[in-house]
Amino acid sequence: MANVSVYNMEGSEVEKMDLNDNVFAVEVNEHLMHMAVVLQLANKRQGTQKAKTRSEVSGGGRKPWRQKGTGHARQGSIRAPQWTGGGIVFAPTPRDYSFKMNRKEKAGAIKSALTSRVNEEKFVVLDSLKFDEIKTKKMVSVLDALKVKKALVVLDGDNENVAKSAKNIAGVRAVAVNAINVYDILKYETVIITKAAVSKIEEVYA
Repeated sequence: MANVSVYNMEGSEVEKMDLNDNVFAVEVNEHLMHMAVVLQLANKRQGTQKAKTRSEVSGGGRKPWRQKGTGHARQGSIRAPQWTGGGIVFAPTPRDYSFKMNRKEKAGAIKSALTSRVNEEKFVVLDSLKFDEIKTKKMVSVLDALKVKKALVVLDGDNENVAKSAKNIAGVRAVAVNAINVYDILKYETVIITKAAVSKIEEVYA
């Protein structure tokens, strides 16, 4: 069973904690993690790019010159792709880039990403993380105490003060436990998570 240290906001170790092997010690499946990242990036794409084909460009109804006898190559329309102002060959049209993964694949990808962070010792557990006010300096002091610069901060609930305190720090993102995703876990160097958030993850994915 994976065992990690639990720290307070001052960076001092206060206890040890056992992690559920069904979530934090699974066999890392890089293929599932790759699929999950591609899924998230593809689903973000607007897919609104558009260019006109030769059938959509205005004008060009008349043959520019007769077929033979001019010395020019034969042409059928000034809106053909080879003409300036003509249509685009295989022009892009609005489309939906999104695709789906099934529930077990998504869970497997999340567990693989979390396990990789635990294996790399980039998984920091806090006993609690709460602020009485929105203060960026407080969040910076917590990160300095933990010797972390770029981190994904996972909160167990709607802790608005912590989330807003982390908002203006470059390389730091705070999310609720129900909003974690593979892309963010892999993007940020370290995962900082509260004990309560760990328990919620284990309830969902164990």
